[in-house]
Amino acid sequence: MRSRALIGLTAGLSLAVLTNAALAASADDFKAAFAKAEAADAQAGALKNQWTTTADELKAAQAAAAAGNYDDAVTHAAQAEALANASIAQAKEQQDAWRAAVIR
Repeated sequence: MRSRALIGLTAGLSLAVLTNAALAASADDFKAAFAKAEAADAQAGALKNQWTTTADELKAAQAAAAAGNYDDAVTHAAQAEALANASIAQAKEQQDAWRAAVIR
């Protein structure tokens, strides 16, 4: 049931990313989005639950920014942030979920 909530959260954030991508992005927009994504990824790392897909999106964001395509760069950075936030939510959920699996 909580997995559905995580999927819904990720889907909702992805939709927000696509909506924001419709506007022209600048280098400053990319820097702000990338900083937020890196901060969320660092928080996931502190919880020892970083997803590899987050790192892939961060690399794609950097590549797009290096090519001067800031719209795609912001989209990738926002997607990375959404993935990092979902991994944080998963880590917090799993902190106590293991108790339900223990045989009593």
